[in-house]
Amino acid sequence: MQLYVAPLACSAATRIALYEAGGTAEFVYVDIHTNPRVRVLPDGADYFAVNPMGQVPALRTAAGEILTENPVVLQYVADSYPEAQLAPRSGIERYRLQQWLNFIATELHKATFIPLLDRSSPDGAKAFARQKLPVRFGHLDGHLAGRAFLLNAFSVADAYLVTVLNWAPYAGVDLAEWPRVNAYFRTLSQRPAVARALAEEADAFAAEQGRRRALRRGQPTRELQSAIPLGEARSEECRSLAPLGSQ
Repeated sequence: MQLYVAPLACSAATRIALYEAGGTAEFVYVDIHTNPRVRVLPDGADYFAVNPMGQVPALRTAAGEILTENPVVLQYVADSYPEAQLAPRSGIERYRLQQWLNFIATELHKATFIPLLDRSSPDGAKAFARQKLPVRFGHLDGHLAGRAFLLNAFSVADAYLVTVLNWAPYAGVDLAEWPRVNAYFRTLSQRPAVARALAEEADAFAAEQGRRRALRRGQPTRELQSAIPLGEARSEECRSLAPLGSQ
């Protein structure tokens, strides 16, 4: 299994899911920040040939099939490791999982955080996203009353939600306005698989920023390996982060 990722993007959710499942994958780095029109992989290949949208995550299965779109990739990982119970196998609970995956993808990821994080987003789009914060986060806050997770146990929907909530400080969204959402995020951030994944994502993002600064200064940078095994995306760079949660 190959997973195409970008630091601190929504592909972090799949890293979390893999760690929760005790799974293995080959991480392939995609620079989605430097130039939106170019997606050259570390081995020189064109990422647009993998995913014509140029977005992460994309997953290449052992059979060579390419899957894209975060909710789909997350469910594939969950189904690949059924013993981890990261997704209900069938019935109404599976539809509930898909309900929350789609809510996160549409109402939070694309309709809220992308306009707020994207520097090219017009002021009107940012204002509209902020106008919708009370209804979107209010709905989530209400659902989390008396709950530790979105479903009855930790699932790939939680992996996705904690990933996008991690963008809140950089988007100027104060989770303290929704106490249950805030408590949920703080608690899940300490979950071992989540803490490990987000720390590695932060380090990888800082390393990416360091390479970009070095290129602007005309200094040579270390060549990035085309595949980063799980658990090895580390860096001694500072963690001064302003992630773009877009693809």
